Amino acid sequence: MPSPAGKGPAGKASGIGPLAESVALAVRRTGASGGGVYLVDGTGQNLRLTVGCGLPADVADSWWQVPVSASVPVAEAFRDDRVVWVGSQGEMALSYPQTAAALPYQYALASAPLSGRSRSWGVLFLFWPAAHSGRASPRERGNFAAHGRRVARVIEDAGRAFVPPDEPLMIPLDGASERFALSTDAPADLLERLPEGFLALDLQGRITFITGRAASLLGRRVSRLLGTRPWQSLPWMDQAFVEDHYRTAVISREPVGFTVLRPPDTWLDIELHPDASGISVRLDARRSGPGDPPRTASPATAGASVGRLYQLVHLAAALTDVVGVQDVVDLIAVQILPAFGADGMVLSAADAGRLRIMGHHGYDAETIERLDGLPVGTSLTPAGEALLRGIPLFFSDPDELARDYPAAPRISGKQAWAFLPLIVDARPVGCCILTYARPHTFTADDRAILTSLGGLVAQALDRARLYDAKLDLAHTLQQALLPRSLPTLGGLEVAARYLPAGHGMDVGGDFYDLIRLDHTTAAAVIGDVQGHNMAAAALMGQVRTAVHATAGARPDEVLSRTNRVLADLEPDLLVSCLYAHIDLAHGRMSLASAGHVPPLLHRPGERPVVLEIEPGPLLGIGVDLPYPITTVPMPPGTTLALYTDGLVEVPGTDLDRLTGELAQLLAGPSRPARLIDELIQHSWPHGLPTDDIAVLLLKAGEARRAAGAGSAHASRARSADG
Repeated sequence: MPSPAGKGPAGKASGIGPLAESVALAVRRTGASGGGVYLVDGTGQNLRLTVGCGLPADVADSWWQVPVSASVPVAEAFRDDRVVWVGSQGEMALSYPQTAAALPYQYALASAPLSGRSRSWGVLFLFWPAAHSGRASPRERGNFAAHGRRVARVIEDAGRAFVPPDEPLMIPLDGASERFALSTDAPADLLERLPEGFLALDLQGRITFITGRAASLLGRRVSRLLGTRPWQSLPWMDQAFVEDHYRTAVISREPVGFTVLRPPDTWLDIELHPDASGISVRLDARRSGPGDPPRTASPATAGASVGRLYQLVHLAAALTDVVGVQDVVDLIAVQILPAFGADGMVLSAADAGRLRIMGHHGYDAETIERLDGLPVGTSLTPAGEALLRGIPLFFSDPDELARDYPAAPRISGKQAWAFLPLIVDARPVGCCILTYARPHTFTADDRAILTSLGGLVAQALDRARLYDAKLDLAHTLQQALLPRSLPTLGGLEVAARYLPAGHGMDVGGDFYDLIRLDHTTAAAVIGDVQGHNMAAAALMGQVRTAVHATAGARPDEVLSRTNRVLADLEPDLLVSCLYAHIDLAHGRMSLASAGHVPPLLHRPGERPVVLEIEPGPLLGIGVDLPYPITTVPMPPGTTLALYTDGLVEVPGTDLDRLTGELAQLLAGPSRPARLIDELIQHSWPHGLPTDDIAVLLLKAGEARRAAGAGSAHASRARSADG
């Protein structure tokens, strides 16, 4: 086990010691059984387990990386920047079924964001045994949040000196070094005199102490058992339920009892008594006789270890959450490869009789170029045979592969391969290849789990390709309905952006437009059609056409006429819209709103504000009601931001506070295109909006300089157009 300072398991790490100490301190002060820290990676899309305290290493294997968008407590705490408390397994199953399925134990969990001075660094998580279940008081939640802030300060104080390890650093709760030696002190002598056997396990399941009687009951010498895990060193104990009982004791911190048969006829009653430092085990034996009733062990799962089975459950749940093909590739690379000890993969899809590579990891570009587009029936690699026969193929070393495919080992220099055919409803979808840098023996358990995993990947890849095709169609339609470029107007600098929601593939109804009326006047329009479907997109196009047809009239007349047009069409959807008539020559603008969110405004020398406009009815309701006009000065230097509600409707955030903060950003020195980025980044720092966002930003200059500035404004408008 690595020390909290110096090196992590897979490379050098700096500044990790203070971070590990701060995690251990949080665990001790909250009375937790264990905990750890996830840090957000450089992409902002994933949380990586950096330090684990009092946590079994094999439990962390499936959870070392979590997508920020995942429906799990740590990701939600990071996204919403709040403490997430789950008080019981029942609550976990109700709110986070994926986590409950992968970790089916009785425990309570708290996740607190690492809120720093200017950003969130990740999440601190803490867990308690089942006895701690229930509600967390406001004081407890505040305590969790405070510990998260303390951990964040440790990272910030380290500055550039902090370099996280390549792999999770697992530390014992007490920080003590482990000893693998038989004790000879008085307590040990006392235990040796008892008829039962006793041994101790650390939190990783390894035997750290064992009495002679226990070794005798287990049928091995003390020296051969110390430092080993019982289910690995004793073949007859290599049953899924044995490891599962250990994991239950570690996570729930509750005593566990079960019975296991030591061949040929000795039944061992085993009791596990866990605490924060490890597990005390009591053994007792009972030999079955002719008149004894038959005894049964706890239900065992044949085949793979329970850890692998839970990994499969976790990966199956994760594969149901992936959306596009790149999501499938990323999940295989960051979760499946570590879970099975592989270090490379190639994911290909069957397309017109060829294997087109959709993604890869651990391969250079030249090798991928050679493999891309090979015929499905190729004899160069086993991928085609695996796909055509629908049977997975495993090769433990280059010699084994070369017997049937002489040229294959030289393609990549890998040393072991698993070729998993991807079949859906008897239809070949593609092939997933997992590779190893060293020879690797595939056990029966490995083959069974990987075969099942291939079926799950096939379903995910098939859905993902369909999703990507629909998404491409939706985005093409969306871009066709939005203006390709914004017109130029001397004295007015403009920028616009459309950002689709982070989830879902339906085309949205958000739109914006800038209509040049003459050399000093223009109409700015922003709107949002209810819904996300083709009907919303079609209605959006009709609204834009209707506004264009009446642009130049008074703002209330434009909205009233557009409302009548939509009422005649009898749509099932409603539309919010904001129309602004901008007069640069007179330095003013007039606005009218059809139930749309108010714009943001900043005039030179004044405080930025959310411009309050009396709204009229939504478009399409068929009611002939007035649309009040609001006229305000627009001197040179004025900045106006029109936007749709996707920018400000952020879960867990106060709407008025957020819009006020966004308005303050308008007073900064940024140009319109950069300012739009700042607005979106402030509302959605992790880039995962729950609704479409459209922003149209305008900055007034001197109208009299229109002639000389036209070309410059044209260039800026084209480059800033979303």
